[in-house]
Amino acid sequence: MSATFAAAARMAARLAAHVGWPPEVFWAATPADLRNALGLDDDTGAAGLDRAAFARLMEAFPDE
Repeated sequence: MSATFAAAARMAARLAAHVGWPPEVFWAATPADLRNALGLDDDTGAAGLDRAAFARLMEAFPDE
């Protein structure tokens, strides 16, 4: 198993736990479903994830 796959699998597990989805729901979800569940589909006109928000996510979900 490559390190990249392992890192992606850990991130997927964290995202599923964060939104409270069991594995079968997470794997059946579309990218749009995930954006919505993470609150990234608001209509504030934001351009996306800024550096500060990304830093908060990295702090909340550090690599192990």
